[in-house]
Amino acid sequence: MFVFKTQSDLKTYLSGKKHVGFVPTMGALHEGHIALVKASKGQNSYTGCSIFVNPTQFNNQNDFDKYPITIANDLMLLLEANCDFLFLPSVSEMYPEGMVKNKEYELGYLDTILEGAYRPGHFNGVCIIVHKLLDAVQPDTLYLGEKDYQQCMVIKHLLGHIGMAIKLEICPTLRDDDGLAKSSRNMRLSKDARVQATAIYQCLLHIKNNKENHSFKKLHAECFTKLTDAGFVPEYIALANATNLQILSEFDVECDMVVLIAATIDQVRLIDNMRI
Repeated sequence: MFVFKTQSDLKTYLSGKKHVGFVPTMGALHEGHIALVKASKGQNSYTGCSIFVNPTQFNNQNDFDKYPITIANDLMLLLEANCDFLFLPSVSEMYPEGMVKNKEYELGYLDTILEGAYRPGHFNGVCIIVHKLLDAVQPDTLYLGEKDYQQCMVIKHLLGHIGMAIKLEICPTLRDDDGLAKSSRNMRLSKDARVQATAIYQCLLHIKNNKENHSFKKLHAECFTKLTDAGFVPEYIALANATNLQILSEFDVECDMVVLIAATIDQVRLIDNMRI
């Protein structure tokens, strides 16, 4: 695996190469990330990954400071997955002019709900760095995990906005045996909080399994209580149209639906979702 720290060296390596798959990450890699790498390996001649903890997408400095850095383990996992190249830039490499004057992206409705509402500026920061990474890599296919459902929709919007002919592959969420979605943030959970964290998955299943017999309002109230009893501070339990993320007040059999949850436990904010 080749490791590049500058865009110029990366572009030299990629010059003339076709069928390139790309997996952008912030490191602290786990099986979910590696599943994306493997998906790319099965469909492309070259597969690359980036590791960059992007400061412009954190609206909580403490969250940024505590984000886990596990580069030695990350390298081992990527080598075992036969990743072809890793882009490992510094902040100064990606933001040579600093982070004061950055592009504003028009994200419309997607930036006003759920993660957009609770984390102002987050998605603009995501778009800034993803655009920069795509310019550097120029991949044929971009691989993302469905756990970050709203972010996937934002990046789909970004691809249309910037006009890059890049195929977007959204891969299923990987879960531990008890249902907890694999996430880098799980590393920060205490032993007790890790056990309680499965309440999010249980709530998603509860809503999915009972949508035929109960109103969303009733199931929402039950899940809010379940999360609170497990030690969570819930931010939202939302029902939405899975295609455009329009928020629904009740179940709608006329469209595909998705339930999305965000809640904090042990000072760690977790998100998850499930199509129902």
